[in-house]
Parts: sequence; C-alpha cells; structure tokens
Amino acid sequence: MENKYAQKLIEKIQKELLQNQFDVASIVTDLKKIREYSLEEQNPVVTKALRLAYEHLEANNAFLIAIPDDEPIEDEVDSDTANFSDENNMESFEYFLSLIHDLTKKNNLLDLKEYNAAFLAF
Repeated sequence: MENKYAQKLIEKIQKELLQNQFDVASIVTDLKKIREYSLEEQNPVVTKALRLAYEHLEANNAFLIAIPDDEPIEDEVDSDTANFSDENNMESFEYFLSLIHDLTKKNNLLDLKEYNAAFLAF
C-alpha cells in the first residue's frame, strides 16, 4: 500500500500480533479502514483480499487460511485441503499483512490472489 495511513494501520496490527494480542473486532475495524485506502488506490486484488479477510475473521473468529504454496499443485482437491488450518494461523495472517504492506513485488499480488481463492473456497 502506498497510503501512509494504511501502512501505519497494517504495522499496528502486526505489532499487536507480535504481542500475542488477537482482537478480532479491532482487527476487522482496521482492515475495513485499510480497505477504504485500497479503494482510493484502485487495486481490486487488494481491496477484495481485505474484504474477504475481514469477512472470514468475523465469521470464524480466527484466521483459518494457510500460507499459499510456492509450487502450483496439480490436484485441485488436495489444494483445497492444504489451504486451510484447523486453528488460528497467526503465521499466515502475518504473511497476509506483509503482502498488503509491500505491493511493489509482483509475487505479493499473486499470493494475494491465492488467498482470495482460498477465502472463497472456505
């Protein structure tokens, strides 16, 4: 994200996660605000990822999506089960936030698209 306020909100969430503070209501509020900045930057992949992320957090009270695999998976059935966690996946959520924080890398957008697919498959 280019917007400095969005970056500060992302950094705030990351700092809270490092301190083992996972308050879904606070995170959802921050993600909704970051999404507003994303709309201004006209980045549909990020905007969709943020919406799907906060909807996922609201519905599950946890982040249950795994980090996308580096290698493409041949069998779609296996990829669906591999993209989900049974418990709150903080490492994946931290990675998700880092992708949004630095959109200058092409692979970050590709990984965000994989997160979007996993959110929709969930």
